[in-house]
Amino acid sequence: MEIRDKVVVVTGGASGIGAGLAERFAREGARGVVVADVNLERAQGVARGIGAAAVAARCDVSREAEIQELVRFTRERFGRVDVYCSNAGILGRIGGIELEDALWEKMWQVHGMAHVWAARAVVPEMVERGEGYFLVTASAAGLLNIVETPAYGVTKHAAVAVAEWLRIAYGRKGVRVSCLCPQSVQTDMTRDGTGSAAVNGVLTPEQVADVVVQTMRDERFLALPHPEVAKYFLAKAQDYDRWLGGMQKLYAQHMERS
Repeated sequence: MEIRDKVVVVTGGASGIGAGLAERFAREGARGVVVADVNLERAQGVARGIGAAAVAARCDVSREAEIQELVRFTRERFGRVDVYCSNAGILGRIGGIELEDALWEKMWQVHGMAHVWAARAVVPEMVERGEGYFLVTASAAGLLNIVETPAYGVTKHAAVAVAEWLRIAYGRKGVRVSCLCPQSVQTDMTRDGTGSAAVNGVLTPEQVADVVVQTMRDERFLALPHPEVAKYFLAKAQDYDRWLGGMQKLYAQHMERS
């Protein structure tokens, strides 16, 4: 799919990957870009920087009603939703299985149910038209894992699974689905450190957006800004026990540094 003349919604659009996507979509000639974020002021700043094609909207994706309102707002402003980028994410704090239930629950909402709620809001319309694009921002942690926090790794696995299911169920009904799985990117999440995710370098949001646009043009499922992730994923599948042993070593190194 080409972005030109399309109406795009980007959640988590006030900074990082979301802002990079919104800005790139505008340069690609989108008819409308809705920059959605829980931080409306920052979202408005991104929208102003993009120009006339962009508007900002406040949306807390951990609440289904706010996602529904975001979609209604977009339809009222631009008539339809051609592309929905379910991009918002949180990191929380570093820790292990002792991390509080409230953090786990928030992660499940933002990294799991937010994608489900968004799909409920836009996919039926896309199926009816026979065309649409749904992008889930997961993480390399969703394909592999991450040693610093189980809550992030586990719920990002869920994000990948939601994207897979949507592609399985709707891929032959005109709905294109892709899943973005980067390692470390320059965002608010990495401001205080990049941890193990930076093993293959830290990319800019602009670099990630380049990969997303090309992935959408090719209509491939996985968007991998760090190509090394594909090799790690293959190694995991080929010898799971060996891969787990390597991750155990990485975890031990993490604990030594903590």
